[in-house]
Amino acid sequence: MPDLSEAAVLESARRTFDIESCAISGLADRLGNDFVAAVRLLVELKGHVVVTGVGKSGAVGRKIGGTLASTGTPAVFMHAVEAVHGDLGIITGDDVALLLSNSGETEEVMRLIPALKRRRTPIIAIVGNTTSTIGQQADVALDAAVREEACPLGLAPTASTAAQLAMGDALAMAAMEARGYSSDDYAEHHPAGSLGRRVMLRVCDIMHSGDSNPVVSLDATVLDAVLTMTRAPVRGVVSIVDTSRKLKGLFTDGDFRILMQREPDRNAVMAMPISRVMTLRPTTVAPDCSAAEAVRIMQDREFDNLPVVDADGVAVGVVDIQDIIREGVV
Repeated sequence: MPDLSEAAVLESARRTFDIESCAISGLADRLGNDFVAAVRLLVELKGHVVVTGVGKSGAVGRKIGGTLASTGTPAVFMHAVEAVHGDLGIITGDDVALLLSNSGETEEVMRLIPALKRRRTPIIAIVGNTTSTIGQQADVALDAAVREEACPLGLAPTASTAAQLAMGDALAMAAMEARGYSSDDYAEHHPAGSLGRRVMLRVCDIMHSGDSNPVVSLDATVLDAVLTMTRAPVRGVVSIVDTSRKLKGLFTDGDFRILMQREPDRNAVMAMPISRVMTLRPTTVAPDCSAAEAVRIMQDREFDNLPVVDADGVAVGVVDIQDIIREGVV
């Protein structure tokens, strides 16, 4: 009968974590000139990294290829079996081949090596045995050997695939850093995702501008400001500008509530010049500021809105936290 007790199940899971974490941490001690050479091949690449493998190594290869492609190293996955039936046409001398095989003796992968050599395609191998056929035939062999699998039978690839994946991630991250790949570059490769929106979306893309930007002049009254706030598409804020539309102050619904509580004569409050009660030198953002940075400022200072000014100090818009939330930045 299977042992489904809590102790047995959790012990099995913890054993897996222990074995796989040891397998990954052990890779660091084996890094050296070969790893540096592999990274240089990726950074100096003129074509693509063509990643290949079969079975579980193939599945890991697909993920490594995706990580490389999304972090600045053009990469595609080629199944080793399909490769010898025509897909080898993908590879040119400008490419680098990344071969994955735990044993280093995977027949389908070994068949590719003569064709790669004829094309003068550099070969990087991630193998569990650097003295294997694939390890010896590669231009650069990276040692991803593990002491044991996490599988209780010692059969299912577990620790070995974790090690392969970690080595591939290390290659991708080292190449990314060496290339100077930036967050803007990353967003260019992820325009539809929340990460892309966080990096690419600018304040100018979502700010309320033109007639949608609530502004009053310096000679306006509190009543004028309140009415402008009420009618505007973005509620709760109004910018106060001079005759050149340069920002001179800010007035919010919170300011208005405090003013009404402080002053008993409400008619007098409404008639007050807005210049007397506005916030001087308010926090602002530029139109090309990222929406993510605007969110950080608003969260740090507990603001719901920020006026947007250009390089000359002209009030060109206002950004509202609710608009940023709708865009999926937060």
